Amino acid sequence: MKFSLAWLKQYLETEAGAAEIAAKLNALGIEVEGLEDPAEKLAGFRVARVLTAAPHPNADKLQVLTVDHGDGQPLQVVCGAPNARAGLVGVLGTAGAVVPAGGFELKKSAIRGVESNGMMCSARELELGDDHAGIIELPEDAPVGTAFAEYRGTSPVFDVAITPNRPDCMGVFGIARDLAAAGMGTLKPPRIEPVAGAFPCPVEIRTDDPEGCPAFYGRVIRGVRNGPSPEWLQSALRDAGQRPISALVDLTNYLMLGFGRPAHAYDLAKLSGAVVARRAREGEQVLALNEKTYTLTPEMTVIADERQVHDIAGIMGGEDSGVSESTTDVLLEIAYFNPERIGATGRALGLASDARTRFERGVDPAFLDHGLELLTALIVETCGGEASEVVRAGTPPLETARVAYDPLLSAKLGGVEIAPAEQRAILERLGFAVAEDWTVTAPTWRPDIDGAADLVEEVVRVHGIDRVESVALPRGEGVARPTATPEQKLERRLRRAAAARGLNEAVTWSFIPPADADHFADGNGGLWVLENPISEDMKAMRPSLLPGLLSAAKRNLDRGADGVRLFEIGRRYLRGDAARSDERLTLAVLLAGEREPRGWDQRRNGGKAQAFDAFDAKAEALALLAEAGAPVDKLQVMGEAGPQFHPGQSATLRLGPKTVLARFGALHPKTLEAFDIEGPVAAVELFLDAIPARKGGGGFARVAYAPPALQAVTRDFAFLVPAELPAGELLRAVRGADKANIVDARVFDVFAGQGVPEGKKSVAIEAKLQPGEKTYTDEDLKGISERIVAAAAKLGAELRG
Repeated sequence: MKFSLAWLKQYLETEAGAAEIAAKLNALGIEVEGLEDPAEKLAGFRVARVLTAAPHPNADKLQVLTVDHGDGQPLQVVCGAPNARAGLVGVLGTAGAVVPAGGFELKKSAIRGVESNGMMCSARELELGDDHAGIIELPEDAPVGTAFAEYRGTSPVFDVAITPNRPDCMGVFGIARDLAAAGMGTLKPPRIEPVAGAFPCPVEIRTDDPEGCPAFYGRVIRGVRNGPSPEWLQSALRDAGQRPISALVDLTNYLMLGFGRPAHAYDLAKLSGAVVARRAREGEQVLALNEKTYTLTPEMTVIADERQVHDIAGIMGGEDSGVSESTTDVLLEIAYFNPERIGATGRALGLASDARTRFERGVDPAFLDHGLELLTALIVETCGGEASEVVRAGTPPLETARVAYDPLLSAKLGGVEIAPAEQRAILERLGFAVAEDWTVTAPTWRPDIDGAADLVEEVVRVHGIDRVESVALPRGEGVARPTATPEQKLERRLRRAAAARGLNEAVTWSFIPPADADHFADGNGGLWVLENPISEDMKAMRPSLLPGLLSAAKRNLDRGADGVRLFEIGRRYLRGDAARSDERLTLAVLLAGEREPRGWDQRRNGGKAQAFDAFDAKAEALALLAEAGAPVDKLQVMGEAGPQFHPGQSATLRLGPKTVLARFGALHPKTLEAFDIEGPVAAVELFLDAIPARKGGGGFARVAYAPPALQAVTRDFAFLVPAELPAGELLRAVRGADKANIVDARVFDVFAGQGVPEGKKSVAIEAKLQPGEKTYTDEDLKGISERIVAAAAKLGAELRG
């Protein structure tokens, strides 16, 4: 929500500056997301008078102006505005000024061969309105040479985020009330003087849906003139990010933004018969002010006359009864709508508005009369006309919370001791009624108050959360018991291991675009899709962590990074498998760009940069699985990594044929194209939820290292195997041939070609043998070798001669 300092000072008498007020708002829990001074955008623009205006020698629609901007040396400016003339006082942008609307810097230049030293500006160019038909015309007595920002009287603009539990701060007056309670000034409540009704209201007003609309007030004003709003009103709305439309519409918006109270003005000539708040009928439709047609259901509250629906109650008015320049008689509506009903209707229709935001959070039910009187007075003052008597249908729900409060709770719950007298004063400044026995009654504008803890929060935030001292929690006797779960310990261990391997941790959104989610869905029974997302690009719950990492890698590569090594630990969300949780702990790794930069050593890839490949991904997968406690020596390398991966450069790591612990490899070119990233890119996904727990429930503590007493022995074996046999299977067979003596095995050579039969390859393996109580004899070594050869033969391998 945006508002200017000038608007705030209408309700708060204070000498504080914008920065000081912003700091206090943050301290009160009203987050200031931005503080902008419009004067900065208008730097370099001055009040100037046109001295002469002559036709451009080389262009029919341009003029050459001589402009006095206050320094005694008139400037020559080329201008194409039709209203440019001698004697006009306007706004001149000089060389070096940046035009707000276009963001371009003005420079001295030649236009059709004539030098121009600046630009006479229109309202649209300075973002002061939509008028672009001519340049700004100021009063004759405007001081020439004065900075335009100073002449116009610009005011700093706050942009604040209001949490859903604070509907009282959805208007500038509510924010002023909080600041006054915190000692930033004195609250100035508006003067509300009832506007006497000159005639009975000619329209019947009633509510036939007391649950959805408990109270519906209205009155008619006839004889209005609906032209452009006065400048003070347009300026306030523009500062709030609103586009001025017309006086009647702008005044209803002014009431909403100023006091958090939405209201609506209907063109009386477009209404027929009684105006009623009722339930919609099945299949009824309404053309809303956003020019979209909505089909309604009986669960929704509407405002209708005898002919049709004119308003989706509390959310948006209808196009058919909206006011226009020709409107002369209006019906003002101000009502209280059920917050739950408004929220459900807005979600069902997919319709958001400023009014809905306020009604579904809860507006002040006691402000109906005051709001209607304020709006009436503003319209009569601005647009003229005379008002009818007020019609009040229904009764607003004025019941508020009554809480038995103990001042000692500020120390017990809030962590700070505050004198009872100060607590009472804070609550009363916020509008609470505090009885002698500390029974506290919440004001009607605070529907969020439910219990004593809420009152502690109010007292402590006004007193100052920064005044709460940091105190260590009491520690029990002896060594504290660990509180981390095995899953949390696993995450911590893997984070350290991944970082130690040179990977950088990323934290990406759990919500991703549906198209990205579909690409990684893998037929898991569908996606989890949000009904009410933050945005359409954050609608699907991620079925994989790789889409987020791909987006992060693209951002880094686009900004000049040579190589990207990212990892993330988080949950992926799958749908349709009743046997396992929908949330599954996963570790993903993404390797993109250069693994090694280009260098002088021609023996290393000819000195060229080396990209990541599937073997880099496999190395990361095995290392991290080992850290996670997976039995990596028992894993099988199999295919079917998924359509997102390159079919010839990817695989899965499995414990048995069905239990997939990880998938790794180079990503498919179609995946890279879908995410607009240049390849090659290697990736890993470790499915941590699939790693079996260690037997006996033991942790991952390593056995104490005891160095062997005898030296290890190595033996080399070269086998001829079928060309399609994975080397990993041969390694697994060799390791398992004699587990008591073979402690390790590794491939040190693979060869196919001359001397090797077609359809075969030669795989050379080094086996490491560790003697125990005594050194090996020749017979021992011969027996071990025979067992190794026999185990390899079961896979079709034969020892080379």
